[in-house]
Amino acid sequence: MHPQNKMGGIHRRGHFLLSAIASLGFLSATLQLNIVKINALSCFERRRFLETTAALSSISTSLVSPANAADSASLIADRLDSDIITTPSITAGSKNSGHENLYFPDWLEGDWDATQTLMSTKAPLGLKYIGGPSGDTEIARKTMDEQAKRIGEAVRLKLRFVSTKWGVVEDRAFNLRSRIDAFAGKQVVASVNYADVRESNRESVLKAGGAESDPLTTTLVYFKGPAAQKQFIISYGSNALEEDEWAGYELQRSIFALTNNSIAPPVTTDTEAIYKFKRLTSDTVEGQLRLA
Repeated sequence: MHPQNKMGGIHRRGHFLLSAIASLGFLSATLQLNIVKINALSCFERRRFLETTAALSSISTSLVSPANAADSASLIADRLDSDIITTPSITAGSKNSGHENLYFPDWLEGDWDATQTLMSTKAPLGLKYIGGPSGDTEIARKTMDEQAKRIGEAVRLKLRFVSTKWGVVEDRAFNLRSRIDAFAGKQVVASVNYADVRESNRESVLKAGGAESDPLTTTLVYFKGPAAQKQFIISYGSNALEEDEWAGYELQRSIFALTNNSIAPPVTTDTEAIYKFKRLTSDTVEGQLRLA
């Protein structure tokens, strides 16, 4: 099965991309992800899971209100294959609970061995948006050529979804390190920590009966080189489509900065992830992911 995802201006099929090294233009991708779940009883007993993802990020996109777009289950699923890039309004903090998160289906809980394969890539909004700050078309062409070389390339990584008092959530710290290292082809992450923000913080989680180990929505990544990235979730939503079928989205804001004496300013990017999952049997799930 070949799930799909997209991003700003380029479309790609393939693996998850490094969220820390997200594109600075408008890239969209479609990817195929094969995930095998590792059961608690034996690391050799596994379930099969198929997902498609996209992998880059856009600096700016048009906004669409969640009330009439992003929070609609059918429209969330429809946007997986659309070249029209829309971004939901900011909703983080609207619940004032201090333990906000995107909750996935219960059947995604667990550790997974994943294989993601880039299937296609394109730039719906034109090359000028992926040519760096100056819109250099030569840089843009090289970017597209590099992505084309990765089509069909399989990247293996591990993903983890954990159960909390409120539902199953992504272990962002674990998965972020796994994705970045996997797509870099080596260990480039020194550490990933959760950071407290008003919308999601440890004190509120514990006061509400959650656990010390419950994932939060904000992460801080330190690389082995002189760089760091902070990632926030500023909008999210989900809907059950039918029995054993689910769609959801989250809008991530990333701030990437050098930690040496460089005077280069931090780079801020917004990335929307749209997910669609369907459980085929008790052991098999297929899904799609678009990042834009």
